[in-house]
Amino acid sequence: MSAPVAAARPPVTVDDRDRVAPPRPRDLTLPLVALGLGAAVAAALVGLLVGPIRLPVGAVVGALVDRLPGAEVAHGLDAASTTILFEIRWPRVILGLAVGALLSGSGAAYQGVFRNPLADPYLLGVAAGAGLGATLAIVTGTASLAGGFALPAAAFVGAVLAVLATAGLSLRRGRPSGPAALILAGVAVAALLAAVQTYLLQRHADSLRAVYGWLLGRLSTVGWAEVRLVLPVLIVTAVVLVLAAGRIDVLAVGDEEATTLGVRPGPTRAAILAVASLATATAVAVSGLIGFVGLIVPHGVRLIAGTGNRRVVPLSMLFGAAFLTLADVAARTVQAPAELPIGVITAFVGAPAFLLILRSQQGRA
Repeated sequence: MSAPVAAARPPVTVDDRDRVAPPRPRDLTLPLVALGLGAAVAAALVGLLVGPIRLPVGAVVGALVDRLPGAEVAHGLDAASTTILFEIRWPRVILGLAVGALLSGSGAAYQGVFRNPLADPYLLGVAAGAGLGATLAIVTGTASLAGGFALPAAAFVGAVLAVLATAGLSLRRGRPSGPAALILAGVAVAALLAAVQTYLLQRHADSLRAVYGWLLGRLSTVGWAEVRLVLPVLIVTAVVLVLAAGRIDVLAVGDEEATTLGVRPGPTRAAILAVASLATATAVAVSGLIGFVGLIVPHGVRLIAGTGNRRVVPLSMLFGAAFLTLADVAARTVQAPAELPIGVITAFVGAPAFLLILRSQQGRA
């Protein structure tokens, strides 16, 4: 009795393997983590030291060490300098680190999901929704309610509603559509909300200064209140996006191939974009509209560490934190004692970088 003949299978060609299995992205390495952490720590130290009132390096380091449990260090800072360090600069630096990480991590996620290095965290209408929410709070006189938190709350609600509207418009027969439909819906929603905001500003010209002051971005804090709002969102965002980085790499090969590899493109894309949009909405709510951070930083990270999102997402958060903190230092020192909107600084740096990216993309076309 002859042995059963195995069912014949067609040979797998090189083209088939390339289409189904993407190249394995390189994992994050300790030197790269150390580089990112070092940049964030160095930027934080600069943020604590530099300002209209300069503080001695040794005294600042000593004061920071003195706050550690069980440590007692004579730092030499007087009461006024200690208040400046711990009640003004320290919360502002932490807020800058958090907002920079949120915007850059979200930008990296958007660029990975949409497979486009020119995508940014405001793509789905977050900026327009937050701007309209803030404008409504200012022109109606409710911005100062609840200890000043009515303004960020209105901006946050506006941003979330804009993203929900974008997601709803992109549905086809009750099911999520592809990235192109999301982008087009985001453009439509942003245009509509911007038109409403323009109408409100025309009717309330006396509020123009306050609205544009918010739109250009700022990191002014009232103690630690804003930091307490942002840190939980930062922790959740960092965990989710870092864990999902491998799936973002899988989505990059296309929906059909991702399904073959065991990833459901629609739900996966929706979950990643939901977390990234929530992070962006939170950042915008406490800092206003700060442009170019989520666009430029992930691209710069790719030039250093490669295109794999296991590296790009966490490193973008670290370098984005450093970048925005240094931008804030420039914003409050360039014209001291006056303060520039931080969005002006990021645009001054980001616009030329954006043009270089655009030119490089055109060169590859």
